[in-house]
Amino acid sequence: MKYFVYSCLLLALFTAKAHAQIKLSKQWTTDSILQVPESVLYSKADNILYVSIIGGNPAVNGKGAIAKLTQEGQIIDSNWITGLNAPKGLGRYGNLLYVADVTEVVVIDIAKGAIAYKIPIDSAVFLNDITIDIQGAVYVSDSRRNTVHVIRRKQASLYLSNLNNVNGLLATPETFYAVSAGRLLAFDEAKKMTVLASGMEKSTDGLVQLSEEEFIVSAWIGVIYYVKKDGTVRTLEDFRSTQTNTADLGYNPKTKTLFVPTFYKKSVMSYKVY
Repeated sequence: MKYFVYSCLLLALFTAKAHAQIKLSKQWTTDSILQVPESVLYSKADNILYVSIIGGNPAVNGKGAIAKLTQEGQIIDSNWITGLNAPKGLGRYGNLLYVADVTEVVVIDIAKGAIAYKIPIDSAVFLNDITIDIQGAVYVSDSRRNTVHVIRRKQASLYLSNLNNVNGLLATPETFYAVSAGRLLAFDEAKKMTVLASGMEKSTDGLVQLSEEEFIVSAWIGVIYYVKKDGTVRTLEDFRSTQTNTADLGYNPKTKTLFVPTFYKKSVMSYKVY
């Protein structure tokens, strides 16, 4: 009888954990002095945040920059790298930081704090997000051309096409993920596409993975979603009433902290993921 009761308790605890609702708890917001932050990248190597700064309305005007923040929201340098053109997605591989910068990918030598070189993307119009796989291949989305390009050995080529308003990307050893006009998509090695979830607001933007089955997706219009591979979509935060944008997300898996750039609100917000 005792064993039966114990087993029931274990089953109840397991069931409760399995059905636990992921939620966000606000930690901090930076001062509103970041001139249109679009993307946040958590860097494990130096334990800081890199933030792409558009510098105003997106344009090829040299007003873009990269800022550095602590994980507590303190601004280390709001103009660490300058002279960019509406920079957006960020990715790090080794000592290099890759930046999607309208029609080219800018490569920054982190140790030197300087631009090392630039990689133009043929026919690019609006480069947006970046992800890098474990071999160092760099993938960059073009939301206006509905394409994804891959850079290997400093040479760019077309990787995927016909993906409506493709934005957030995530390369894992097993699967390549992308968000496209309200959908979370998965691609296998043969580039066969599977729609994992749909029904989100069309301006889907940032994408981070919590576990093998769970993701957080942002929509630029001001919504943050919890998404599962089984098609579950649940709204975690909705900022549309305050006209607060939620652009390209950053995430620290060790501390389970989500970093949200607010675009025209000129700040970055931090949330604990429970």
